[in-house]
Order: sequence, then structure tokens, then C-alpha cells
Amino acid sequence: MRPESFVAALAASQFGEAWNFYRDGDGAERRRARLCSYLERREAASLLLVGEAPGYRGACVSGIPFTSERQLSGTGPAEATATIVHRTLEELGVADDMLLWNVVPAHPHRPGNLDTNRRPNRIEIEAGIPFVTALASDRRVVAVGRVAGDALGLPWIRHPSHGGARAFRDGLAALVRAAEIRRRP
Repeated sequence: MRPESFVAALAASQFGEAWNFYRDGDGAERRRARLCSYLERREAASLLLVGEAPGYRGACVSGIPFTSERQLSGTGPAEATATIVHRTLEELGVADDMLLWNVVPAHPHRPGNLDTNRRPNRIEIEAGIPFVTALASDRRVVAVGRVAGDALGLPWIRHPSHGGARAFRDGLAALVRAAEIRRRP
């Protein structure tokens, strides 16, 4: 599926009670454009790193999974997980060969408060699986965290949040060593 078609389908989708920030809210058009550009740039990536769901300070603002607005523009909110993930990918020399995504591409939040995060439910996860499947074609998939691992039926590496940065880095480094993942020279 071409990036434009993928993003259009994403924006038209419902993910249970999760907020589809590619369709709704201020900046939705900017988020769709950024995601489309990101998907085009990562078309040749051999690895798909799949997390749980976007956080309210990360992709909900930037439009790119595991990426905060501050990382893109130098302004706006920062997010710890995004910082850890990008730093780790750079340290391992594989940032250009990774496509970042989430099992649920919309934002699960507590009722009435978009500035919160909550664990996605079964309906939201099931609605997101077709998008993961579309992106996984010809890529090695790595689940980040238990929710992603269980949803995809894969072993998982530790999510970097809540003190998991070292375990995340070590888990990803082991996969990079074991696989033939292209590294920056």
C-alpha cells in the first residue's frame, strides 16, 4: 500500500474509544503529512519496531510513532520514551533501517482527558492490527513491551518507560547483533 493510501485509510479508521489524531484535532493535516513523508523515507527499512500506542506528548503531537514534537521542530513537548528510542537507535547505528509503529495507532486516554495515557483495550488493538500487518510486509517485526508482544503473538523486548531504558537497549542490541540489520557505516 502506498503511503498516501495508508495514511488516508488510517485517518478514516475508528479505534474503539482511542482518539484518532490523524483525523481529528488541531494539526491533524500536519500529522498526516508528516506520517506520509516518514513512511516514504522508511520504505526500505528492514525492521519494524512496534510499541503499544502513542503517548499524549509523543506521536499525538508529532504524528510519527516514538517521536516527540521537540525532536522534529525543537519546540513543543518532549517525551522520555521517544528520546530513549531515538538515542538507542542512533547508538546502535540502525536508525535509518527502522520503521517505528504502534499496535494501536490512535491514542488511548482516560475518558474526557486527552492529556492522559491508558492501556489500549482489545477492540482498539484488533482495529490496529491490519495497519501493523500492512507495514510488516518483508520486515522483521520487533515487539516493544508486553502489550505489543501479546497482540502480535511475538516475543518482546522491554519497553523503555518506567526504568526500562537499559533493558530496552540491551534487548534491541541483542537483536541487532543476531540479525543482518543494515547499519550506518
